[in-house]
Amino acid sequence: MADLERKAKEAFIDDHFELAVDLYTQAIALNPTNPELFADRAQANIKLNNLTEAVADASRAIELDPSMAKAYLRKGIACMKLEEYQTAKAALEAGASLATEEPRFANLIKECDDCIAEETGETKKQAVEAPLNTLSLKEEPEDISSKASMVTPSKSKYRHEFYQKPEEVVVTIFAKGIPASSVTVDFGEQILSVSIDVPGEDAYHFQTRLFGKITPDKCKFYVLSTKVEIRLTKAESGLHWASLEYNQETAVVKRITVSSEIAQRPTYPSSMSKRVDWDKIEAEVKKEEKEEKLDGDAALNKFFREIYQDADEDTRRAMKKSFVESNGTVLSTNWKEVGTKKVEGSPPDGMEMRKWEF
Repeated sequence: MADLERKAKEAFIDDHFELAVDLYTQAIALNPTNPELFADRAQANIKLNNLTEAVADASRAIELDPSMAKAYLRKGIACMKLEEYQTAKAALEAGASLATEEPRFANLIKECDDCIAEETGETKKQAVEAPLNTLSLKEEPEDISSKASMVTPSKSKYRHEFYQKPEEVVVTIFAKGIPASSVTVDFGEQILSVSIDVPGEDAYHFQTRLFGKITPDKCKFYVLSTKVEIRLTKAESGLHWASLEYNQETAVVKRITVSSEIAQRPTYPSSMSKRVDWDKIEAEVKKEEKEEKLDGDAALNKFFREIYQDADEDTRRAMKKSFVESNGTVLSTNWKEVGTKKVEGSPPDGMEMRKWEF
């Protein structure tokens, strides 16, 4: 193992970073609890722009040795390159408390503060100025986007899937009978890292750069009898994730609240020489429908439709129930009156049955 570590260090010094990563990986297989190996492989991965892998390695080194300052430094650097400034700052501050004389921590923390302030300012500016149909997307550095892939073991022991709601994404890892003490889940601004390390078994690692940003403090996970359920709170509620993982080819369309004065409908190609104002036409049609004078059944049908359209849920249920059970002869809006009993009714002799449309 010592010989592999020496060769890995030599490869790194000679700028053979891929070879260094390979040699460190072999050394880790022989000694998986050595934090130095993980911290050094993290540095090599940073050089290769394997940034999510670098974060995972640095995080593992910190788990094994919480007093290792360089592990916090490398995690901070990798997170900064991923534009995970809050996560980077937290790691750098922890490292700075362990190495008070190391100036790089202070310099990088200041850089994180500047980036966070700039990012916050841009978000506020975009919310006011951006049109409704504009893609609001901060450009990703070209050299890292293709490296944003998940880290999984060569033989994946557990299957995972996800689904989403407007405010959260739920990731499920199907791992049966796993002790809660063997599961570690870390949340970054746009990174999810899961480790399952059961004594006597091969460790499972899942690390990915997420499609969108999350709020780490609000994220939770639960270890159940048949699975590990992870609930990721979206930083931007209502944003639809096209996938779990970040993909440069998938555009992120952010919902931005803007005033009606600057919101515009998209325009479409047309062979007509004169532009048609569709908004004006739609408004005129709605006005005509509202002012339309109808007689007889048509007027009554329209009247009932308007009542149904503006009614609450109980009123609608009452109207449906009374109409159906009475064969169309009773129409009640009082759910308390008709909800607990069958509505009886039949038309007088010679009365024509009418069909009301809701």
